[in-house]
Amino acid sequence: MKSPFLLLSLLLPAAALGLAAQESAAPRELVLLPGKSVVLDSPVDIQRVSVANDKVAEAVGITPREVLLNGREPGETSVIIWQQGGGRLIFDVAVRPKETPADRVRRELDRELGAQKVDVAVEGENVFLHGSVENLQAAARAEAIASVLGKPVNLLNVKVPEGEPQILLKVRFADVERTVSSELGLNLFSTGAANTIGRVTTGQFNPPFTRTVGPQTDANASFSLADALNVFLFRPDLDLGATIRALAARNLVQILAEPNLLTSNGKTASFLAGGEFPYPVVQGGGIGFTPVTIQFREFGIRIGFTPNLTSRGTIRLAVAPEVSSLDYANGLLFQGFNIPAIAIRKVQTEIELEDRQSFAIAGLLDNRTAENLTKIPGLGDIPLLGKLFQSRKLNRNKQELLVIVTPEIVRPIPKDQPLPELSYPRPFLKEGAEKMPRTPAVEVTGSAPAPGTGKYIPVEHLKREQASAPAAAAAIAPVSYQIVPVTTQTAPATPAPAPAAPPPPVKPPLP
Repeated sequence: MKSPFLLLSLLLPAAALGLAAQESAAPRELVLLPGKSVVLDSPVDIQRVSVANDKVAEAVGITPREVLLNGREPGETSVIIWQQGGGRLIFDVAVRPKETPADRVRRELDRELGAQKVDVAVEGENVFLHGSVENLQAAARAEAIASVLGKPVNLLNVKVPEGEPQILLKVRFADVERTVSSELGLNLFSTGAANTIGRVTTGQFNPPFTRTVGPQTDANASFSLADALNVFLFRPDLDLGATIRALAARNLVQILAEPNLLTSNGKTASFLAGGEFPYPVVQGGGIGFTPVTIQFREFGIRIGFTPNLTSRGTIRLAVAPEVSSLDYANGLLFQGFNIPAIAIRKVQTEIELEDRQSFAIAGLLDNRTAENLTKIPGLGDIPLLGKLFQSRKLNRNKQELLVIVTPEIVRPIPKDQPLPELSYPRPFLKEGAEKMPRTPAVEVTGSAPAPGTGKYIPVEHLKREQASAPAAAAAIAPVSYQIVPVTTQTAPATPAPAPAAPPPPVKPPLP
């Protein structure tokens, strides 16, 4: 009886040999040219060689472990080599015809362009490209591959591309302004107290005016009030009065706009909800008068954006929102006219995001505190009692601005679908037509074929069409102003011109 260790040692080489035979059974690929040869090596002795088609390739034994494989004519065949011990070597042999440079270019075009068929014809130093491709990128790639043979002449047809994607930008402006103000002041006046007529005021608020009629006596003294707000006190027996101004106010202003802008890929769109205000501009004038022109400046809620679709499918936005308002507090008084300033809050940025994603482009906070303290020197510095000789005004202003932007790729509303309408609070008059006038429908004019459906045009036509299209603006266009001339001041009178001298007498012609 044999030992189990001996049986195991006998079985392991057999199992390894069978595994090697299975692994060697995987076919290998060989590529030959007619008239070319390749040597096949075997780690063990070769027992037998078989060629499926001897017209394509020929196998010749050189040594017990080497086989010479010769290519005869273009085609494909299989070569199987049986090794000593049961192993096999299998080869898939392809004999390719001898390629010219044009054949190599055609094979490269087939690999790069796939189902797009492009034919190459070489005439001297020129390479003519014929066929149809899907887009300009494929035409440029075919032209680059064919340039290795000579100067390419692009005669390809390109499929008419679809229209540019439409991008809808949803913008929400939220502007909240809160103002809190408080005022406190005291004015004292006397119409004869202590035989004195006068008043004590800081001048910040309108004080009462005292005056006398006739001789300066207590009975003839009187006063007038321009503003009795808020508290007015007067003691006739003491001839003494006071006006107290104490106010506290709270103001709240909220502005909300939700514009929707639609534009094509790469094109700029803008929006303005506001108006224009005129202001005079003094020009460099002539002698004796100053010409003045009127310019108009826009203000309100404005936004401009330029979308661009990237190769990743995202949307890159160059967006510039702006909120401006008239500021009369910081305006300019010119020849009796109050020309307001403009308070502007704007942001200009560029961001990239996916379809229907949102972002807060501006969260601006503006906190302002202004305090105005007026007092009489000396008297206003007295502890406790000095409060009677002081006036105080405090303004606190807080503004909050939030802009949320959401781009979305959209398509036009399909035909025969209901259009969006406003929700009117009351119906319009029943008189008149019920349908809006419009251009006759396709039932009358006839339908046109869908643009770009299976249509091909020469590549130079498409390049010329795209080159003639206006390029998208890289930045938001600046605001243009309209200049309107106005009536100027009258120029000083100039002396009347001297009468022209009479013309010289005409001499009669000689006889």
